Amino acid sequence: MKLVRPPDDPTVPHRLRRASFLLGFAMGGFFDGILLHQILQWHHLLSNVQAGPLGSLSAQVAADGVFHAIMYIVAAAGLIELYRARSAATTSPAIRPRWGHFWIGFGVWHIIDALLSHWITGIHRIKMDADNPLVWDLAWFVVFGLVPLLYGWRTRNHRRPPPTGRAGKTFASMLVAGVLAGGVLNLFPLRADADTTVIALRPGASPGAMFQALADTDARVVWADSQGSVWVMTAIPTAKKLRLFASGAMYVSGSVAPAGCSAWLKSGTAS
Repeated sequence: MKLVRPPDDPTVPHRLRRASFLLGFAMGGFFDGILLHQILQWHHLLSNVQAGPLGSLSAQVAADGVFHAIMYIVAAAGLIELYRARSAATTSPAIRPRWGHFWIGFGVWHIIDALLSHWITGIHRIKMDADNPLVWDLAWFVVFGLVPLLYGWRTRNHRRPPPTGRAGKTFASMLVAGVLAGGVLNLFPLRADADTTVIALRPGASPGAMFQALADTDARVVWADSQGSVWVMTAIPTAKKLRLFASGAMYVSGSVAPAGCSAWLKSGTAS
């Protein structure tokens, strides 16, 4: 016999809080990628790495793709948790909207990014070409890290009249809509040509295999780096993009990987 969890089960609030935190964390990553990587183009993930295996352009493009893929995984986990708590979130008067935990997750993402990426490893700074990068790092840390975290912490258990079912549905709908919007903007960058594709080849892979895989298409080369490891091309059918992984590609924008930060490469090379 299938057991049905009652709507007032005490584990449901924890699940709803966890979902809100995960979605806020993912939104922090999407916000960073959309604003700093795509629109302003102040940095990408490994901007400060200039030597070694990760210093190559192909590795940096692939790293940006991995970064966005991880954010999609976190967002998916949050959406799954929200779906599993949907009954209590929309019907139980004991469940309050957990915006506080969303903002905690958003702030935690920026704090982790500042500590790990800006100051401990130094793989990038907020504004790479700034005369004093630390000023930008600290301002971003406070405005988008500490302020949302403290606001979320103060409001996470704020007592207010229990919401109606409509209020719970509105809360869940806004979370889902916001995260999906962030995900779509990472899949289809605002500053990228929708018809261009960035291809990063694996070390040692030959461009010849890539061109052979595209022989029966109208694909054209827009730009390539001097090592022949990163290519910007147009008119590649979606089905062919997937086949490029078998022809030496380790990253292909707009396939199984989000286009994300590759927008900085496309706009800079195709202009």
